[in-house]
Amino acid sequence: MSDRPKVSWRDRYPEEVTCVRCLEVYDQAKLDRMLWCEGCRFRARERAALYGWLGGLAFGAGCAVYVWVAIRPTDLIVSAWTATLVTAVWIGQKVAREFIYGAMRWKNARAVEAVPPALDPEVE
Repeated sequence: MSDRPKVSWRDRYPEEVTCVRCLEVYDQAKLDRMLWCEGCRFRARERAALYGWLGGLAFGAGCAVYVWVAIRPTDLIVSAWTATLVTAVWIGQKVAREFIYGAMRWKNARAVEAVPPALDPEVE
Protein backbone atom coordinates (compact mmCIF):
# COMPACT_ATOMS: atom_id res chain seq x y z
CA MET A 1 0.00 0.00 0.00
CA SER A 2 1.20 3.46 -0.78
CA ASP A 3 1.13 6.29 1.72
CA ARG A 4 -0.05 8.84 -0.83
CA PRO A 5 -3.29 10.63 0.02
CA LYS A 6 -6.30 9.96 -2.18
CA VAL A 7 -6.67 12.70 -4.78
CA SER A 8 -10.13 14.05 -5.51
CA TRP A 9 -11.32 16.18 -8.42
CA ARG A 10 -12.00 18.91 -5.86
CA ASP A 11 -8.27 19.16 -5.11
CA ARG A 12 -7.72 20.78 -8.51
CA TYR A 13 -9.95 23.78 -7.81
CA PRO A 14 -9.75 26.71 -5.39
CA GLU A 15 -12.20 27.15 -2.50
CA GLU A 16 -14.54 29.35 -4.56
CA VAL A 17 -15.48 28.27 -8.07
CA THR A 18 -17.68 29.78 -10.77
CA CYS A 19 -20.70 27.78 -11.95
CA VAL A 20 -20.29 27.27 -15.69
CA ARG A 21 -24.03 27.71 -16.33
CA CYS A 22 -24.97 30.85 -14.37
CA LEU A 23 -21.48 32.32 -13.85
CA GLU A 24 -22.15 32.85 -10.12
CA VAL A 25 -19.33 32.18 -7.67
CA TYR A 26 -20.00 29.43 -5.12
CA ASP A 27 -18.11 27.52 -2.49
CA GLN A 28 -16.52 24.48 -4.09
CA ALA A 29 -18.66 22.09 -2.04
CA LYS A 30 -21.87 23.47 -3.57
CA LEU A 31 -20.92 22.52 -7.14
CA ASP A 32 -20.90 19.08 -8.69
CA ARG A 33 -18.01 17.65 -10.68
CA MET A 34 -19.19 19.39 -13.87
CA LEU A 35 -19.22 22.70 -11.97
CA TRP A 36 -23.01 23.14 -12.01
CA CYS A 37 -24.70 24.70 -8.99
CA GLU A 38 -27.86 23.24 -7.48
CA GLY A 39 -30.07 25.92 -9.03
CA CYS A 40 -28.74 25.25 -12.53
CA ARG A 41 -29.23 21.50 -12.10
CA PHE A 42 -32.81 22.14 -10.92
CA ARG A 43 -33.59 24.42 -13.89
CA ALA A 44 -32.06 21.92 -16.33
CA ARG A 45 -34.16 19.12 -14.79
CA GLU A 46 -37.30 21.24 -15.16
CA ARG A 47 -36.50 22.04 -18.79
CA ALA A 48 -35.75 18.37 -19.49
CA ALA A 49 -39.07 17.41 -17.89
CA LEU A 50 -40.96 19.79 -20.18
CA TYR A 51 -39.26 18.43 -23.28
CA GLY A 52 -39.67 14.92 -21.89
CA TRP A 53 -43.45 15.32 -21.94
CA LEU A 54 -43.24 16.30 -25.59
CA GLY A 55 -41.17 13.20 -26.26
CA GLY A 56 -43.61 11.06 -24.27
CA LEU A 57 -46.57 12.42 -26.21
CA ALA A 58 -44.78 11.71 -29.49
CA PHE A 59 -44.01 8.16 -28.33
CA GLY A 60 -47.63 7.67 -27.22
CA ALA A 61 -48.90 8.97 -30.56
CA GLY A 62 -46.61 6.52 -32.35
CA CYS A 63 -47.91 3.69 -30.18
CA ALA A 64 -51.51 4.78 -30.88
CA VAL A 65 -50.89 4.70 -34.62
CA TYR A 66 -49.31 1.25 -34.32
CA VAL A 67 -52.23 -0.05 -32.25
CA TRP A 68 -54.79 1.43 -34.65
CA VAL A 69 -53.09 0.21 -37.85
CA ALA A 70 -51.36 -3.04 -36.92
CA ILE A 71 -53.42 -4.44 -34.04
CA ARG A 72 -56.86 -3.00 -34.91
CA PRO A 73 -58.43 -3.22 -31.45
CA THR A 74 -62.09 -4.12 -30.98
CA ASP A 75 -64.62 -2.03 -29.08
CA LEU A 76 -64.66 -4.50 -26.19
CA ILE A 77 -61.49 -3.32 -24.45
CA VAL A 78 -61.19 0.35 -25.35
CA SER A 79 -60.37 1.31 -21.75
CA ALA A 80 -57.53 -1.23 -21.64
CA TRP A 81 -56.00 0.19 -24.83
CA THR A 82 -56.42 3.72 -23.47
CA ALA A 83 -54.65 2.73 -20.25
CA THR A 84 -51.87 1.13 -22.30
CA LEU A 85 -51.37 4.31 -24.33
CA VAL A 86 -51.42 6.51 -21.20
CA THR A 87 -48.78 4.26 -19.69
CA ALA A 88 -46.73 4.50 -22.90
CA VAL A 89 -46.85 8.31 -22.68
CA TRP A 90 -45.80 8.26 -19.02
CA ILE A 91 -42.92 5.84 -19.56
CA GLY A 92 -41.89 7.64 -22.75
CA GLN A 93 -41.67 10.98 -20.94
CA LYS A 94 -39.52 9.46 -18.17
CA VAL A 95 -37.10 7.99 -20.71
CA ALA A 96 -37.06 11.14 -22.86
CA ARG A 97 -36.49 13.33 -19.78
CA GLU A 98 -33.42 11.35 -18.75
CA PHE A 99 -32.00 11.33 -22.28
CA ILE A 100 -32.54 15.08 -22.63
CA TYR A 101 -31.02 15.83 -19.21
CA GLY A 102 -28.06 13.61 -20.11
CA ALA A 103 -27.63 15.48 -23.39
CA MET A 104 -27.68 18.80 -21.52
CA ARG A 105 -25.04 17.54 -19.13
CA TRP A 106 -22.91 16.15 -21.95
CA LYS A 107 -23.16 19.33 -24.01
CA ASN A 108 -22.40 21.37 -20.85
CA ALA A 109 -23.17 24.68 -22.60
CA ARG A 110 -21.38 27.55 -20.95
CA ALA A 111 -23.28 30.49 -19.44
CA VAL A 112 -26.71 29.24 -20.57
CA GLU A 113 -28.37 30.32 -17.32
CA ALA A 114 -26.35 33.54 -16.97
CA VAL A 115 -28.27 36.79 -16.65
CA PRO A 116 -26.44 39.80 -18.09
CA PRO A 117 -26.15 42.76 -15.73
CA ALA A 118 -28.65 45.55 -16.27
CA LEU A 119 -27.23 48.66 -17.87
CA ASP A 120 -27.15 51.60 -15.49
CA PRO A 121 -28.21 54.76 -17.41
CA GLU A 122 -26.20 56.98 -15.02
CA VAL A 123 -22.92 55.24 -15.96
CA GLU A 124 -23.16 56.18 -19.63
